[in-house]
Amino acid sequence: MENHATFAGGCFWCMVKPFQNQPGVLEVQSGYTGGTIANPSYEQVCSGKTGHVEAVDILYDPDQISYEQLLDIFWKQIDPTDPGGQFADRGAQYRTAIFYHDDEQRRLAELSKAKLEQSGLYDHPIATQILPAMPFYPAETEHQNYYLKNPGHYERYRIGSGRAKYLEEHPVTCPLFSDVRKDKSDYSKAIKKLTSNQYRVTQDKDTEPPFQNEYWNHWQPGLYVDVVSGEPLFASLDKFDAGCGWPSFTKPINPDSITEHPDHSFGITRTEVRSLKADSHLGHVFDDGPGPFGLRYCINSAALRFIPLEQLESEGYGEYLKLFNKK
Repeated sequence: MENHATFAGGCFWCMVKPFQNQPGVLEVQSGYTGGTIANPSYEQVCSGKTGHVEAVDILYDPDQISYEQLLDIFWKQIDPTDPGGQFADRGAQYRTAIFYHDDEQRRLAELSKAKLEQSGLYDHPIATQILPAMPFYPAETEHQNYYLKNPGHYERYRIGSGRAKYLEEHPVTCPLFSDVRKDKSDYSKAIKKLTSNQYRVTQDKDTEPPFQNEYWNHWQPGLYVDVVSGEPLFASLDKFDAGCGWPSFTKPINPDSITEHPDHSFGITRTEVRSLKADSHLGHVFDDGPGPFGLRYCINSAALRFIPLEQLESEGYGEYLKLFNKK
């Protein structure tokens, strides 16, 4: 069975990536909804006169990912207290909304909004609307999967619009549905066991020397997990030789296991990658990689622990054997 979820979170370019690679998400379309004009153009919607908002429509398999989980991802992408748009994008066409497709989606959306209001995370009321789904009109081809087609411009826009900075300064975990992100104190024992090099990298954002680290030229099948929390981050299946001297991957196992943050150190703008659970510094992500997403996750060996394929079961990671077509 396949279901639809529809969310408006400001510019739709920035609302596709967070959902795109989640297990159980089958398709994410950028488009327009909420207005009265059929098949509007991008220019018409941008005028703010159509009643439409920029939105994403998500086709998902509820046996693999729940609507509650999609709500959780949605709340993490927006400033829900802003009634006049999102970040640099102003106007009704950029307002936030959840468009429910049935009574159960409405109930869950209202419940999650109420929990967010009660969380004490915000000084202002939650302005995100919860509305019945209306006809959804896919946007023009050039706006579909924009972050893949124009990764450089996408990242510059995400930073320049103020979205990246806001989300960095206002990390949100939906208090109803998400795995609650642990405080660093929960990993104090693990942090104390780190080597001096591991500590400098994961806690002080240091970078280890290229070609002089444990995994840069390591090709054994298995998982690379966060050295602090043990959270699975990358699979050997997605590792490639980037020639840079650090372990490089085309994608994480689960995009929701990492967070991305603007890094303006050394007078340049890069995107830092951190682990979600332990908030450890891992490395950076660049848009010069191979594969369908064109990304290169350049990760410090010191931030990782490798678990060989044959030890996944005994180490408690048996569920990831399916990545390697093993039972």
